[in-house]
Amino acid sequence: AAHLEAVMLVAADTADEIEVACADMDAVVVGPAAGVDDATRDKVLALGRTGAALVIDADAITVFRASPSDLFSLLDLDDVLTPHAGEFERLFPGLLATSETRIAAAREAARRAGAVVLLKGGDTVIAHPDGRAAVTFNAPPWLATAGSGDVLAGFIAGLQAQGASGFDAACAGAWIHAQAAERFGPGLISEDLPDLAPQVLSDLYARP
Repeated sequence: AAHLEAVMLVAADTADEIEVACADMDAVVVGPAAGVDDATRDKVLALGRTGAALVIDADAITVFRASPSDLFSLLDLDDVLTPHAGEFERLFPGLLATSETRIAAAREAARRAGAVVLLKGGDTVIAHPDGRAAVTFNAPPWLATAGSGDVLAGFIAGLQAQGASGFDAACAGAWIHAQAAERFGPGLISEDLPDLAPQVLSDLYARP
């Protein structure tokens, strides 16, 4: 079977196996293509017991729509939720509609969750429970493609694994993600983004 030999894999199917496999991890992404079912919910709860910084995306958000407080109870200040507007509504019903701005909504969501909230969109908002917030405006329209958010979650976790705080990793990850898309141009698919990140970072290092 086709595979990447440079990527180390550990098989872990059950929540207990995932908790053991991730016990020594610095950062973990959970949610993309996980499935909206009890198994995913149990795996997220298990990861919450590991102490790893969590980036919670996609199905791992949706699976808690009936009980957001269960998710919030396992989060800490360095964990990051990465919802788009629809997923945001599932965890924080009515908050976007009743808030004056997306920034206000994200700040309140972060306060409720006790974690960093990255609200995706053309103007992506990153909010910390202490009230700090940042907004990125550099995302091109062709970034709205399937799998793009999964890559963003990976960028954030990669930065966390190198020691960045959840808030700083979310801010930097969102900016790098958008800059990578801008470099590629129209026709982008999500698989193009990881190879562009080093070029974005090289441009930063080259600045005087």
